[in-house]
Amino acid sequence: MMVLSLLLSGVFFLLALLHFYWALGGRWAFDNTLPTNEAGKKMLSPGTLSCLVVALGLSAFGLLYVWKAGVVAWGLPEVFLSFGLWICPVIFGMRALGDFRYVGFFKSVSSTPFAKRDTYLYSPLCLFIAITGFLLAFFF
Repeated sequence: MMVLSLLLSGVFFLLALLHFYWALGGRWAFDNTLPTNEAGKKMLSPGTLSCLVVALGLSAFGLLYVWKAGVVAWGLPEVFLSFGLWICPVIFGMRALGDFRYVGFFKSVSSTPFAKRDTYLYSPLCLFIAITGFLLAFFF
């Protein structure tokens, strides 16, 4: 349990760092992570606030799994841990399934450069997070 929790927290902290970097104006890999339509038009245009909110959420998930691993005790009610252990894999499971258009395993637009990366990297990562999160919520 501890290894899986720390693995997930590490993934979340790395993703959070990337989003903080983007929120501070960094552009490395930014355009590669945005879905596009068949004509190459970006379907999202997140700004600084969006990147910051996502970074804070990912950081919170990272802290949740550090708490789950037993590395720290935050002194918060257990309901926060229980709720977080269910909401996190649900969110990432839904992301892995996708919107049936531009993101996820069941997207209809699958020939764009983003769609290919999504199929081989982003969606599998989300599925890994979801499965691992459900395992931790169910069995540990």
